[in-house]
Amino acid sequence: MKKKLLILLVVSVLVSMAVIGCAPRVEPVEEPTPVEPVEEEPAPEPAEPIEIAMVVKNLGNPFFEAAKKGGEEAAAEVGATFIFDAPATPTAEGQIEIIDALIARGVDVIAVSANDPEALVPVGKKAMEAGIKMVTWDSAIAPEGRQIFVNQADMEQIGRIQVQMLAEMIDYEGEIAILSAAAGMTNQEIWIEWMKEELKDPKYEKMELVAIVYGDDLREKSYTEAQGLFKSYPDLKGIISPTTVGIAATAKALEDAGLSGKIALTGLGLPSEMAEYIRRGTCQEMALWNPIDLGYLSTYVSYLMATGEITGAVGETFTAGKMGEYTVVDDGMGGTMVILGPPFRFNAENIDEWADVY
Repeated sequence: MKKKLLILLVVSVLVSMAVIGCAPRVEPVEEPTPVEPVEEEPAPEPAEPIEIAMVVKNLGNPFFEAAKKGGEEAAAEVGATFIFDAPATPTAEGQIEIIDALIARGVDVIAVSANDPEALVPVGKKAMEAGIKMVTWDSAIAPEGRQIFVNQADMEQIGRIQVQMLAEMIDYEGEIAILSAAAGMTNQEIWIEWMKEELKDPKYEKMELVAIVYGDDLREKSYTEAQGLFKSYPDLKGIISPTTVGIAATAKALEDAGLSGKIALTGLGLPSEMAEYIRRGTCQEMALWNPIDLGYLSTYVSYLMATGEITGAVGETFTAGKMGEYTVVDDGMGGTMVILGPPFRFNAENIDEWADVY
């Protein structure tokens, strides 16, 4: 009996050992290493939009109101903030006050059509020293007061074409006068110099430039200056007015004086303002570029200058949105410029196509 119990005990131990040997081995579980919390970098704040300030010669001028439309369009395309300002009257002092305020505000770029090329140089330098890009358009500040000039057309071409149009109207003979904007305005003075150069051609030997007067781009003064020309020069055959305000005021003065068709008129005018005068023959033909396009291009150039995509150096090329490709060139005055394109001649044959455009 004892022997059987011993045998059963041995068997039981062997079975237990077999079961234990077949059981899976359980490895000890390591405690996970604690993970240090990661501090997330704050998301960068969105960059402030580029601020472009367009400063024009004076408020209420239809040419600059049209340019404003183009500027607003370009600014919207590039996502810039657009500021438009001007003095009540076309003075350098008024523009200087506005530009000083813009410098204090810290805008990125100022694009100005200058009332005086030299008087605005100090404030232009002040803006650049403050890190603001200084662009001029339509009427340039002297090169030392700006970084690039957006020119509406070749200066020589603009001056010469106005003499050519008037000569055709008066059959290359008679006394002529010029009714300009304000004395000292860069664009006006350069155009007039090229008019004088054109008049040196022998084919104009029977034409005589008898007077240059200034209406200061003010309607009433331009109207009065035109009346003064009628009285001072009874044999006057033609007038050139290279300013949109001046040509419209002169056309009205001609019609009020009963001189429509008797004294020829040409110059630079807005189709919307001059359409009726052209249809009635008071102004047979005039020229201009599109001020909406000029405002667009000037604003686009301003944006590219502010972002550093261009620096204003000769030879740089760029794309200005819908306007296409442009190249920066020497302006012949010690600075650089971009040229919008050649002027367009408006007359009775095409004025209806443009009267509602600008």
